[in-house]
Amino acid sequence: QIQLVESGGGLVQDGGSLRLSCAVSGGPLSRYTIGWFRQAPGKEREFVTTIRYSGHTYYADSVKGRFTISRDNPKSTVYLQMNSLTPDDTAVYYCAGGSGIILSSIRNHANYPYWGQGTQVTVSS
Repeated sequence: QIQLVESGGGLVQDGGSLRLSCAVSGGPLSRYTIGWFRQAPGKEREFVTTIRYSGHTYYADSVKGRFTISRDNPKSTVYLQMNSLTPDDTAVYYCAGGSGIILSSIRNHANYPYWGQGTQVTVSS
């Protein structure tokens, strides 16, 4: 079982950037798929991006070209660099982890058993 703790959220202006961090403990990061999901008020939790144990990365169409996921195995941390933010990106961002998640299931939050507490990202217009 792994534990995840997000940090780095905050308030940013339209067009700005933020970097979120997800510190992972309780297991080697290289064995897990770690994803970022977000949930805006009144909306469903949605997939943002994920990095598989192999290092391959996948993105939602809405963030492709603006967001970048990366990981630092020695630091056991996954990062989400968010550029060109818009008010539509406002949400609570969660990192989530799991092992053995097949490729066809990586966009479904139900397949990630481990979750952080979330960090708020607010983009003002």
